[in-house]
Amino acid sequence: MKLLLIFILTISAFATNAQKPGEQSIRMNQLGFYPNAPKMAIVVTKDSADAGFTIVSANNNKVVYSGKLSALEHSSNSSLQTRSADFSKFKTPGKYFVAVKGVANSYPFTISKNVNYVAAVASLKGYYYQRVSMPLYEKYAGKWARPAGHPDTSVLVHASAATTERPEGTVISCPGGWYDAGDYNKYVVNSGITMGTLLSAYEDFSGYFDTLKTNIPEEGNGVPDILNEVIYNLRWMLTMQDPNDGGVYNKCTNAAFDGMVMPGVTKLPRYVVQKGTGATLDFAAVTAQAARILKKFSAQLPGLADSCEKAALAAWQWALKNPNVRYDQNAINKQFSPKITTGGYGDFRFVDEGCWAAAELFATTKDGQYLYELRKYINDPMTLPNWGNVYGLGIYTLLRNSKTLDLSSPETEMLKKKVLSFASAYVEAIPSNAFKTVMGKSKADFNWGSNSNAANQGIALINAYLISKDKKYLDAALTNLDYILGRNATGFCFLTGVGTKSTMNPHHRQSVADGIVEPVPGLLAGGPNPGRQDGCKYEFLEPETCYLDESCSYASNEIAINWNAPMVYLANAIEALQGNFTQRR
Repeated sequence: MKLLLIFILTISAFATNAQKPGEQSIRMNQLGFYPNAPKMAIVVTKDSADAGFTIVSANNNKVVYSGKLSALEHSSNSSLQTRSADFSKFKTPGKYFVAVKGVANSYPFTISKNVNYVAAVASLKGYYYQRVSMPLYEKYAGKWARPAGHPDTSVLVHASAATTERPEGTVISCPGGWYDAGDYNKYVVNSGITMGTLLSAYEDFSGYFDTLKTNIPEEGNGVPDILNEVIYNLRWMLTMQDPNDGGVYNKCTNAAFDGMVMPGVTKLPRYVVQKGTGATLDFAAVTAQAARILKKFSAQLPGLADSCEKAALAAWQWALKNPNVRYDQNAINKQFSPKITTGGYGDFRFVDEGCWAAAELFATTKDGQYLYELRKYINDPMTLPNWGNVYGLGIYTLLRNSKTLDLSSPETEMLKKKVLSFASAYVEAIPSNAFKTVMGKSKADFNWGSNSNAANQGIALINAYLISKDKKYLDAALTNLDYILGRNATGFCFLTGVGTKSTMNPHHRQSVADGIVEPVPGLLAGGPNPGRQDGCKYEFLEPETCYLDESCSYASNEIAINWNAPMVYLANAIEALQGNFTQRR
């Protein structure tokens, strides 16, 4: 019954997507708030007069709390002016709205102990809708049921990937995995950070995820649903390793992007394209981490953990022999045909991938050779993870496993200080932000996939909380979940199918082509991006408002597996911590 309710809530949220004029002047997490956590709404206004606000019961219109708005603030990321309504002291569960004189009432919101549960489950379930090579049945997919799409059982070795053992045109099988983004291709590099983030979420909050259900076909097989979903992509990744030398192909792809059609409508050839150091090290990290986690489930998944460890070791050896093989698509297209024009994910620096792979291999094998490699990297500055820089994933792994690893006390303390200092800089920036979130510390936060910046900032803060148990980091992480779910300059909840005013027209081929008004649920839109690389016509151009809810806008409104992953981590970590589930550190 609980599972059915989750599914209904996830897909029925679209029904409330209509808004009244002026309602979006009050910005907040459109789901609501935890009883004992901070609660804040932001009023976008030009009024400089002193004003108050009230919290009103949605059931009987009774005022249950009143307070004063903050002084008028000017955003540093747009021309917007705001006032804050802080009602953290009000803790009574129920359904309410915020009322401000001269401003339309807010959307209704809830105060409850599991208020973000729908978003947490939906963001993870979003991966199911991205599955390749299998039909999505109505029992699990609802109205978004569809045929299997690309079988990927007859994939050609592209000329750029040809070897003596596998010459050009060799047919290999690479089924499964997830469609990467709004397109229908599969990329190892982007799967790398995605898988690492999801596996880390499980490692940090295994007690919580062990009981989390998402209504997928594997449910009830003795393996947590988050790992079942990860394994679906993991088995595809394993097919991307050349068994003859351990190197890993960059992607499985069409030569060019499909049009806005349903998956599998086109029957164009699919290729695996050139092996690369970045893809191979990302693969080594993911398979090493998976090996460590899946050993716990050896009875349900016989041999899979061992296969992953073997694959990781082989990939590491290939990378040692090939330390600087760049995936340069422009250069490849000058040499080989057909030309490949799908996403490149071309990375030209591999220090961060080396750090992450060495950290995962060391945590899994305890072999000192990987610690030797790690010590070349671990003094580097902490950075926010993205697909091109995964250094932070290695640092999180070392801290997560510090009690069982042969790290010296000074090294461990140095890593802790690195993360705490990094996270503290985010906390210190909140008071000066007109929306009182970590996100928006600088204009640089708003780029392609900016919402993943918000979610990854949240992960850094969660890690700081797990290290220190200082609640300021947890509260700061919550501000970014609030940002994604509505407390932002655009007024949108960026997770499809959740909230009152959510993204409706993502750059996502299935959502465009399936004939269903509502988009596929549980997918995180990219978010404000003043770069506007898509050439679409945007109404708002300032950094924090430059968002277009139209399918043409791949620069601000595409979805991607590497953006959903930190959303999964952040939303579920917040739920786990608010629910007092056991975490590893």
